[in-house]
Order: sequence, then structure tokens, then C-alpha cells
Amino acid sequence: MEVNDDDLVAAETAADGTGSSVSGLYGTSTVTDSTGADIWRAFWSFVLIQTLMCLAASIFVYIEPVSGGSGIPEIKCYLNGIDLPRVVRVKTLICKVIGVAFSVAGGLPVGKEGPMVHSGSVVAAGISQGKTRFWGVDTSFSKFSDFRNDREKRDFVACGAAAGVASAFGAPIGGVLFSLEEGASYWSTKLTWRAFFCAMTTMMTLFALKNVDTWWGQAEMGKLFSFGEFNSLSGEASNFSIWELPIFACIGCLGGLIGAVFNAANEHLTIWRMKRVNFSKTRRLLEVVFISMGVSITSFVLPLIWNRCTELPQDMQDWTNQEKSLVESLVPFQCEPGKEYNEVASLIFTEADTAIKQLFHFREAGGDDNSTFSSGALFLFFVPYIMMGTVVYGIAVPSGLFVPSLLSGAAFGRLCGHLLHKLDHTSGTFADSGTYALMGAAAVLGGMARMTISLTVILLEATGDMQYVLPLMIVLMSARFTGNVFNEGLYDIHIHLKHIPFMEPEVPPIAERNEIVAGQVMSAEVKCLRPVERAGVVYDLLRSCQHGTFPIVDTASGGTLYGTASRDMLCTLLKRRAFGNPDVLEDYDNSDTLGPRRLSPLVQWDTIERAYPRYPTIDGFEIGEADRNCWLDLRPYANTAPYTINETASIQRTYRLFRTLGLRFLCVVNHNNQVVGIITRKDLLPASLTESLLRGRNAHVMEDDMHQLS
Repeated sequence: MEVNDDDLVAAETAADGTGSSVSGLYGTSTVTDSTGADIWRAFWSFVLIQTLMCLAASIFVYIEPVSGGSGIPEIKCYLNGIDLPRVVRVKTLICKVIGVAFSVAGGLPVGKEGPMVHSGSVVAAGISQGKTRFWGVDTSFSKFSDFRNDREKRDFVACGAAAGVASAFGAPIGGVLFSLEEGASYWSTKLTWRAFFCAMTTMMTLFALKNVDTWWGQAEMGKLFSFGEFNSLSGEASNFSIWELPIFACIGCLGGLIGAVFNAANEHLTIWRMKRVNFSKTRRLLEVVFISMGVSITSFVLPLIWNRCTELPQDMQDWTNQEKSLVESLVPFQCEPGKEYNEVASLIFTEADTAIKQLFHFREAGGDDNSTFSSGALFLFFVPYIMMGTVVYGIAVPSGLFVPSLLSGAAFGRLCGHLLHKLDHTSGTFADSGTYALMGAAAVLGGMARMTISLTVILLEATGDMQYVLPLMIVLMSARFTGNVFNEGLYDIHIHLKHIPFMEPEVPPIAERNEIVAGQVMSAEVKCLRPVERAGVVYDLLRSCQHGTFPIVDTASGGTLYGTASRDMLCTLLKRRAFGNPDVLEDYDNSDTLGPRRLSPLVQWDTIERAYPRYPTIDGFEIGEADRNCWLDLRPYANTAPYTINETASIQRTYRLFRTLGLRFLCVVNHNNQVVGIITRKDLLPASLTESLLRGRNAHVMEDDMHQLS
């Protein structure tokens, strides 16, 4: 957890009879004989500053509630075809970016990576539209007009998610794979190179900014990788032995178990919050204040409980510059500066990124290597930190899951490595503890998020060392298999808790176990229009229901499907009064008798699409009594080739068609192409499928009873 240099300024005292001076937390001097009053002043200053930072972060969530949390579940839902309100607005972006800066500075066990994915998606959505309601700017020129539709906007958001991961971890390929594995529900070759181009551009920008001091000359290796530079400790050989791969698999299983416990605890806590806290903005704000105070108190007390000073490593002739700089970041809290440091304080009072690098890179492979962090310190840090992460994830601050998981996992992995070296009497049989820290970080994060492919590549790109490919794959697969035995990933849990109709990649198990057809799950009460309809009929239909699309059927042929018309398009036509004189036609017979003749003025399609995504609503206008009998010719605007499925088609085929094509509705027809029903997203969810199956069974039971009575 990050703290500022001034966090303990209240504890500074002039050198006097006690002969000492007190200081901040980033390696500047602290006294070994500081008085109780100094500690109390430092304590209250620390708690007050951290709480005020978290309060500021919560205020931004108070302004825009969607900016709370990591934003990854919301982006997953958006890419799944669910249009959540205000998720990709500029106001959300501003509150997210500023809020996460305060929440990280406030010392909470949160990270910036998840919010960066959300922020990248918002930026991409804004670029695709070329306009924003927040600033009132509209650049309606031809370059953006082709992108102003749901499909293109969704693709841009997927590319923005890839760019967000690339900027957070310096992992462009991992960002593309993250968008593929965790984000987009619909993928294409064009989207692949688009996401790759966005990630490449992000890396070029980061590379330029990080190397401004060298005037874009040769870059330092340490700046290329988020987790620092990994090197082989034994020449050309790897840092681990082949026989240690089963041990890595066990660490993966333990990480999956830890992740499952974390997810289950956070799920129950989130359910409690939804009942007791989340319905009130004020309560959410107060919750942040109380939790922030608790986290700050715990963070300050833990180093005091440890109350042990460890000598700084002295023999560093063979150490790299990276390791020497990490030694300088060790915190001498309540210890003699320049000679000693507090192990627990060095993990808590430094930035999370620095603490992760310390756990990854400090040498401990047995023999004469120094033990920078002891087993007791790692355990004292790991258990409270992951418990605080469980409580914090879900409060009203912008927060990410990656860094807390990586940091707690790195402590867990290094603890495992340290214990193995103790069992081996530090003879150097096992790999160095930094390798075990990397495996532990992957295991815990994989156990919480259940990512495999993308997380493997992200960690490889962040470390820059290909020797860890196989161990990371084994660890992440073990964590995923173990965690899936108990529950789902944390992002999926939060999606389900919000009752969002998210369509999973696989067909629901109930559909696989039972024979269900489309006709059993469809809604038979379909609101239809004719190809040429009275304006009053269309207006009343839009007023009476909230459906997004209406089938257009030819009533003269028994309800044969002619096409579909969207609600947005119908509202636009009515508002623009695009209907003809009521005298041009006495009554509609069928579309064949009209031929190519148009009964209403034609509105260009570009004119209709220009209002995207804020089309007119039916509540925004009224039509006069004289206009109700006018004819609205829908034939030029109808989608005459909508996706349909036969009522006898299996539910497996229906589900895959619906999800793969990213549909919002699916017309169900019989063998004569007559509309008999319509299927929406909610009809394909497990609960709806179960209800449809029970309804079908009850109908069969009633039929059998009727036959017996007759």
C-alpha cells in the first residue's frame, strides 16, 4: 500500500535530549527510541491522510456510481451485448481515472489495472462515435459516420480493453488475448488486427514517454518490463528444476483454493452490502470511511506488531543494479536507518509495484544467500492483506483486483519457497524464492479471476523471461481447475449478483441434459406490424410496450414474415412525420398489390442513423389526431432478411446462433415462414429454460389426465 513521504510528518522532532530525528516511510530515517507521543502523532496523521484520500475517491463514485469497482464485469456485459447505462460515458471515465488515483494513494489494497481496462474502453467508445454528450462536441464528418452503430462501437470497446491491459502491464499481446478470453463474446479476424493495432499504439506511446530522459536512444531493460528484469541465476540453466513442476502444480492448486475462498467470502459480503448498504449513496460513502480507517489502522499496527529489525544485505557485489535499488526501498520503520529495516513495513509502506518486485527479485536460493523476508513476516503480511482485499473489493471506490492478488500471491509463493529452503536446510536444492513468488502470484490471481491464456502471456510479457512459460501454464491451469470445483471467477460472480442476463460461452447444462426446442422457450405473444401501417397504430404500440424490435408480417398471407423494424427507427419516422396522406389507400391488403409505389415520404437512412445512439423516444413527442389515420410505409426501412429459427430447432442450436451472432432477438417461424414467437436473451438463461421445461412437463401431465378422464 502506497503512502506519501509526508504521512509521518507529525512525528518529526528535532534532535534533542533523545538524540534522534523521525521521518517518513520511504526509507528516510526513523528513530529507534521514539516516544509514545511521536508514534501516536504519526499514527493519527497516517490514518487521517489515508481516510481523506479514500473519501475523495468515494466522492467521485457518489457523483457517478458506475465508476465504482474495477469496471471489468461491466465491460464484459457490454461486449456480451448488454447495453448497460452510462458504462462508456466520458463522465464515467473522468470519475474513474481521478477516483482510482485517490483510492490507490489512500493505501487501500486495490490496483489501477482493472480501472485502466474500463478507461481504455470508454476512450475507444468515444473515439468510435466522434462525439460526446458530456462536452457537447459533435464532429459529424464522414470518417466517423461509418462507426456509429452498435457493432462497430462494440468492436472499438473490445480494442480499448486490449489497450488498457497493454498500458497497465506493458503486455500488448496479453491485452489482445485478454480481450479475446475475458472480454469480447464475438470475435473476428478484423477485430484481431484492430485490437493488435491498438495495443501496438499503446506500447509505442508508453515506450516514448518512459524513454524521454534518454532522448529516445537505447532503452533501459528495467523500463521494458512491469515486474522488473528477470535473469537466470545459474548461467545458461533455468532457475528451476524439472522435478519442481509438480510442486508448482501444488502451488497452483493452493492458489485456486485461496481464490475460491476469496470469491466465496466476497460474494457473501456483496450480498450483505446489496441488502444493507448499496441502496443508499450516503451509506456507501460512510462504509468507505469506516473501512478506510480500519485498513489504515491495520496497516500501521502490523509493522509495530512485528517490532523486529533486520540487517540490510551487506555482500551485494554480485547483485544487479535493480536489486540494489530495491534494497534502498526497504523501510527502516522503528529501526536504525542505513543499517536495518522492518520486513513487514517494507511490504506495507512501499508502493505495491515495488513490493511485488522485492518479493520477485531478492535472492534466496539457499547457501549463503540472504533471507530478505522471513516466514513470519510473510505470513503476518499475507493473511491480513488478503482479508482486507476481500473486504475492500466492492466498496464505493474505483478499484482493481490484479495488484492485490499479485502482491498477496507473491507473498504466499515466497513463503512456500522459504519454507522449502528451511526444510532443505538452505542447501540450494529448490529454486530461488523469487521463482516461487512468481508462481504464487500467478496462482492466486488465476484462482480469483480464472484466466489462463491471457494471464500466462501477460505475466510472460511483464517478466520478459520465457523460461517460465511451462511453469506458469501448469500453475494457472491447476488454479483454474481447483477453483472451478467450488465456485466461479469473481467477475462472473459479480455479474450474476447484479442479475444481468449474461450469456455464458457454453450452453446451459439444463439444455444439454434435456431435449428442449425453440418452440418451448419462445414468447408466443408477439407484437407485429404490417408493411404499411396506420401512424396511430404504430404510436399506440410503441406506447403500450417497450420492445426493441417488432416483426413485420403480411397478414394477407396468414402472418408470413416480411421483415423487422427497430423501435429507434419507428420513433424517428414518427417524429419526422414520415407518413403519407390517409386518402392514398383505403385499407391495406398485401404488399404485392402496391408494387413499388411508396405511400409516405422517404427519409434517407443516413438521416436516421445520424441520431445514434440517442434516438428519439416515444415520450418525447406526440402525434395529432389528424395524423393518426395517415399511412406509414415501412417497406423501405424494414430489415427483410432477419435471422430466424424454426420452432422445432434444438435449444443448443438456438443458443449458439443467438450468442455467436450477438443477437438481441430471434424470430421463431414455422415451416410456412409464419411468425409463431420471438426469443430474447432472457428466454435463454438457465432460470427461464428450467421454467420452460417444467411448463412443458406440466402440459404433458395435464394432457395425460385428460385422456384418462375421457
